Amino acid sequence: MSFLFKSSNSGTTEKGLSLEEQQEKQINELRKELGEYSSAAIQDFLSDASLSRFLRARNWNVQKASKMMKAAVKWRLAFKPENICWADIAQEAETGKIYRADYKDKQGRTVLVLRPGLENTTSATGQIKYLVYSLEKAIMNLTEDQEKMVWLTDFQCWTLGSTPLKVTRETVNVLQDCYPERLGLAILYNPPRIFESFWKIVKPFLDHETRKKVKFVYSNDKESQKIMAEVFDMEELDSAFGGKNPATFEYNSYAERMQEDDKKMGSLHSSTDSFLESSEKEANGADSDASSEASFYSGTDSPRLDDEHSTPKNS
Repeated sequence: MSFLFKSSNSGTTEKGLSLEEQQEKQINELRKELGEYSSAAIQDFLSDASLSRFLRARNWNVQKASKMMKAAVKWRLAFKPENICWADIAQEAETGKIYRADYKDKQGRTVLVLRPGLENTTSATGQIKYLVYSLEKAIMNLTEDQEKMVWLTDFQCWTLGSTPLKVTRETVNVLQDCYPERLGLAILYNPPRIFESFWKIVKPFLDHETRKKVKFVYSNDKESQKIMAEVFDMEELDSAFGGKNPATFEYNSYAERMQEDDKKMGSLHSSTDSFLESSEKEANGADSDASSEASFYSGTDSPRLDDEHSTPKNS
């Protein structure tokens, strides 16, 4: 897919550069703006693909993307989403209010099922933590050629009291500010009439691009039902959404799936940590082979891979 690349200075594509070259140039500019961080998790987060998503979210304006991404990095350093595990949010998951479906849409996008009417806790912190955990695991399970997910919201049992405005607003902020360009489509399935007043309040929180991704679908409306057939394989889709799959959320089996995901994510971060530690030891070895050898055996000079970051290096 091609994108419109805009220079951070002139607002136009530079002459003589292909789209790919312009993209690479602006990604490099953004990386310089961001500086360097010692956290392994943040270094992993600052991939070219991630920088590209933040640039697209800010219409390829490097300065605006830099401000947005620095705020996201600050949030990740404080929230540590990569460290959230199933044991931390198991209670939040008991009712199946959010879970990753065991099928994908026709484009291969991960599907998150949300049932806000099944809210079972009152802690906004816990609810957001579970949302973030679900987002991280959904992203981890994306295929290499896909970077977006689908949100499929079922309004069964939903009332105005089911979703506090504070949690809704924070949900929107987290999705738009910390996970830009990750939402491909949001389907609101059978929202009750009373939801219209709630939507009028929430809608201004959403940016224009996010609003365009929201689709209302009703089981008694043949036209809107076409959206489901276009997006999903109806044989795989839950019967609750008009599909033919009778399977329902089962807590114990889902817990096993998520614990396996925890292990996979732990392995990914362990590999990153080992690589960074090896790289730093090699760099230290250039200064003093003897010191490096002593550090290797004593284990006292391993790099700090915590949530502190170094002062950005401006070029």
